[in-house]
Amino acid sequence: MLAWSISSSGFSTTISKLVAEENCKREYGNIKRILHICIFLSGLIACLISIFIFMSSEYIANNILKNENTLLSLHIMCISFPFMAIGSCIRGYFLGMQDTIVPAISQVLEQVSRMIVIYLLASTFIPLGLSYACAVGVIGMCVGEIFSFLYVLMIYNTKIKKGKSNKSVIKYTSIILAMAIPLTANRVLGSFFSTIENVLIPQKLMEYGYNDTEAMSLYGQLSGMSMPLVMFPSSLLTALAIAIVPAISEALAKNNINLIRLTISKAFTVTCFIGIGTAGLFIFFSNQLGYTIYSQQDIGWQLLYIGFLCPFLYLQVTFSGILNGLGEQMLIFKNSILSSIINICFIYFFIPKYDLYAFILGWFLSLILINFISILKLKQKTNFKIDIFNSILKPMLCILSSGIVAKYCYKMLILSYGNIFSIIITILIFALLYIILLILVGALDKKDLRLF
Repeated sequence: MLAWSISSSGFSTTISKLVAEENCKREYGNIKRILHICIFLSGLIACLISIFIFMSSEYIANNILKNENTLLSLHIMCISFPFMAIGSCIRGYFLGMQDTIVPAISQVLEQVSRMIVIYLLASTFIPLGLSYACAVGVIGMCVGEIFSFLYVLMIYNTKIKKGKSNKSVIKYTSIILAMAIPLTANRVLGSFFSTIENVLIPQKLMEYGYNDTEAMSLYGQLSGMSMPLVMFPSSLLTALAIAIVPAISEALAKNNINLIRLTISKAFTVTCFIGIGTAGLFIFFSNQLGYTIYSQQDIGWQLLYIGFLCPFLYLQVTFSGILNGLGEQMLIFKNSILSSIINICFIYFFIPKYDLYAFILGWFLSLILINFISILKLKQKTNFKIDIFNSILKPMLCILSSGIVAKYCYKMLILSYGNIFSIIITILIFALLYIILLILVGALDKKDLRLF
């Protein structure tokens, strides 16, 4: 992830924004030049990272990761970086052209090919030992990146041959770097601060009173169980945030402030619907979900408390896409640093006194602060207004009603059917009722559904 952050993350978003702007001007020569410069820079950085990690793999394995079993995986992993970097750039091009189908298919192809390779090799490699077992996962990752890269390259070459072109008249290297560097720095610092948090949380839990095994177990529940489950619905909003960058960039290039304001308003409303809906699900059914998915009753309290963060957590994802589209990469960078500093302070000073609740509270406060800063910036740039009644109050009323009805249905179902069947049917009732109520109270209409 760190290698991806350095080599690809900033360039991919930069391409999608600049390509969207040039596409609306029909400057197809500029589009090709932007992509070729980004591919060269991103590919070069990725190759240098590959060489560095390969040459330093023994030191990294023994002194940083402190596990010699990772050495073989590090060697294999180096193969994937150039394919990953160039593939990300080409996906950014398609997103800039507002063609989301090609990136979506490429990522599905990556995952499917990865799973097939792991399935085919696992029985052969795993008996050879832990080092080879881990290598199977890394081989799967490399093959996935290569297949994804070959697919987007093939589609790009086909479209370029059919498409129009004209001569580029602008030197884009300085423009690209001015945008890509803050984005890349943001991702790299994010990875760095995330590493600090990962190291500090178990240590501070031991200071609170847990032994080594209990601290690691509790942290494992948080990072490996609660967080993936809470973040799963945000995949919809991550897709929205990616798609919104070129949409806003194109409107900005046309100086269409009304369209930008409408897009931001709709994105905010959809995010609130999903965030409040997900929060309601975890608040009403935290214990049931924890037990059904992980067979652990004691994880429910984490899902309950983190569930309250969902609206703010998901808004951060959407605001990041909007601010990228408006060219506010530096503000995103500053927000990320501020958020990480707050989280690390709460981890360091308050977990030893108040357990894991301190981390959740610090995270909650950081999300409120950076979302507030983002809203102020959007108001300043676009005069964006929040429809509190339709975007917040009505969804809260709908989710409360849906939760009460769904809870009653679950109690009836559990008497006659198993837990898994009961919770699946209950979630379907909960979601369907929530959507119906949103439509009935006038918060959601067909245009919103079609736009999303």
